[in-house]
Amino acid sequence: MKQNSIYLLAYLVTLLYVGNILLNSGKVQIHKAINAHVGNEFLDSVFKYATHFGDGLFAFLVALVLAFSSIRKSMYVLLSYFGAALFSTIMKHWLFAEIYRPHFVFQYFVREELKEVEGVEMLGLNSFPSGHALSAFALFFCLMFMTRNHLLKFLFLCLAFLAAFSRTYLSQHWLVDIYVGSIIGTLFSILFYIVFYNRVSSQRFDTTLPKLLSKK
Repeated sequence: MKQNSIYLLAYLVTLLYVGNILLNSGKVQIHKAINAHVGNEFLDSVFKYATHFGDGLFAFLVALVLAFSSIRKSMYVLLSYFGAALFSTIMKHWLFAEIYRPHFVFQYFVREELKEVEGVEMLGLNSFPSGHALSAFALFFCLMFMTRNHLLKFLFLCLAFLAAFSRTYLSQHWLVDIYVGSIIGTLFSILFYIVFYNRVSSQRFDTTLPKLLSKK
């Protein structure tokens, strides 16, 4: 974990910076500032496709690919993702079910039109926290912790930020939604790195999916 300290520090600095913005500005004001950049053809395309890095299906596919080289790595990703997703689901659907997404708030309360990216379906309910941000940080931080290549570590960190921020750029979530979602995903990736990936010594995890299937 020591070799990941610089990347965790970068994440913490970002949290402090964004946290300061959240404390000193209203979420509607923040969203207006971000939405002002929508309409740039390049940015629209980047964020429209980058948002899929936060899909649960994408996390599952990555875990499946990893299973062909290491069951341990695959299980680590799955445990981190599903643990974080379960926690988020409880928050999103039970504790904070009445928090509306930007599109709904701007349409019915602020009474201002948001700029939208063509082809993106706008949702209205269950805004907090962002499941995509959670998934992206759980997945990419797992990948970051598992590799020793610093170029890949930096890439995974950037992809996590990119996928998470896409949710606000596309007006699917408020900035605070992705902020909290990223924290949940990161904490679960750290938790299962400590209690599972780096500690559980069972040999059944130190194999590959083809080898596992061949034994049956």
